[in-house]
Amino acid sequence: MSNTIIGFIGLGQMGAPMANNLSVASYQVIGYDINLASDIDIDITVADSISALAQQADIIITMLPDGAASNAVAEQTLPHMRQDTLLIDCSTIDVATALLVGAKAINAGIGFLDAPVSGGIAGASDGSLTFMVGGNAADMAKAMPLFDIMGNKAVHCGDIGAGQIAKICNNMILGATMIVTCEAFDLADRLGLDRQKMFDVVSTSSGYSWSMNAYCPAPGIGPNSPADNDYKPGFSSDLMLKDLGLALKAAEQAGAQPRIGAHAKQIYDEFVKTTGKGKDFSAILPWLHEAYIRVKK
Repeated sequence: MSNTIIGFIGLGQMGAPMANNLSVASYQVIGYDINLASDIDIDITVADSISALAQQADIIITMLPDGAASNAVAEQTLPHMRQDTLLIDCSTIDVATALLVGAKAINAGIGFLDAPVSGGIAGASDGSLTFMVGGNAADMAKAMPLFDIMGNKAVHCGDIGAGQIAKICNNMILGATMIVTCEAFDLADRLGLDRQKMFDVVSTSSGYSWSMNAYCPAPGIGPNSPADNDYKPGFSSDLMLKDLGLALKAAEQAGAQPRIGAHAKQIYDEFVKTTGKGKDFSAILPWLHEAYIRVKK
């Protein structure tokens, strides 16, 4: 067993399997979640409070829903952490909050990495996440053994905040390509092209994409995906909408005008407000089909 004690705050659909993978790898993991699920199935010690966790941990990992939560948890955690320990925030949050939390950590003599992930619930469960990391090289080296357990790849993107920049850019691409992939299937359906034939062509030609090849939105086509499980979320439409909002906020601050990204956000906003809340983001496909039927009527 490693002598390093890991504190893990945020034991939801992503955090719980990530913490569990560290525990299975013989790390001592102490967890905390303000809304700990009664059916959580992980073999770790659960602390009574954030302060109790922070006093024991050598490295703390957080996986939280938004920037406000990340900042609030940092405010509660940092005063109780020892000098030269490390805080790793794996949440997807706005760049400004990542910089703010990072500055607070450094001022307290504590290392900080912003390290959002890609790979969804499946990647968290099977330890195949990609980590996009911002922070200094020494802290990155300290965290690498943990990233190697929880994921397949960790990219040091630059200084604090760079991980969040990489994540929102990645997810702007993902959100837009999933929409157009679903639109292409919808068009193929209307024109009478078999979905399997559509996949066989596109997945091996210039239409190739992760949305098509690895996460196909059409049930029964390609590798197993949420579409084959009634669109139970591997990555929810609500989270995609949130991430697109973060991307557009950052774009505004940077003076950029991502028109396709902005339109993708509008589509996900409409989807979530109608039938998409709580469903996988690839459930855009049946939603498009239903919209077509409504228009025809």
